[in-house]
Amino acid sequence: MGWFCSSNHKIQLTKRSVIYIDGFNFYYGVLKNSPYKWLNLQTYFERLRQDDDVQKIWYFTARVSGASASRQNSYLDALLTLPKIEIKYGLFKDKTQKCRVIGCSLPASQKKYKVPEEKGTDVNIALQMIDDAYQGLCDRIILVSGDSDLVPAINLVKKRHPRIQVSVYIPSTNQKRGAACELRNCADKSHTLTPNNLMAQSQFPLTISTSSTTTINKPNSW
Repeated sequence: MGWFCSSNHKIQLTKRSVIYIDGFNFYYGVLKNSPYKWLNLQTYFERLRQDDDVQKIWYFTARVSGASASRQNSYLDALLTLPKIEIKYGLFKDKTQKCRVIGCSLPASQKKYKVPEEKGTDVNIALQMIDDAYQGLCDRIILVSGDSDLVPAINLVKKRHPRIQVSVYIPSTNQKRGAACELRNCADKSHTLTPNNLMAQSQFPLTISTSSTTTINKPNSW
């Protein structure tokens, strides 16, 4: 706990932190090609931010379908065993794309296809940060994302609540993607998040026992 003096009075500087994690951004930026997918987020971020009093960790994601769904469900169930984690869901909507393959012989009517696109995460993060700041729930905001759409929300927090320190962690193993200049420039502090030994030390156990006598198992492919 720190202090600073002003007019012969000591003012306590608290370090209550709330962490906001863009789930897909974090997964594809850091975890996908690593052996650390079974990551206990509460343990990891409390170790990463040892100087903070972590109040809450918001995890933003959307339910996937297909072969990945069972792995995601296991991980989300594991996260929900942690007392400081709360999950907020967006959704997937189909987006029409045009085939850009040069020399494609398909007729124009068949050169369109649909791909799932995640919706709502950036809005959910922005609203939650602003609401938490408004309620005075934190002294530090820790944002884990490389999405520049969150710049306006950070700027608004800084304008309305200048005492709140905003730190951004850009999840990326790619130097170009990890630049994220807009996010870095509007935050008080910025870091690049890559696979590291702290993640290796912050894994869930292979099997997690829950209060309902059921168990959650690490996906075999992880």
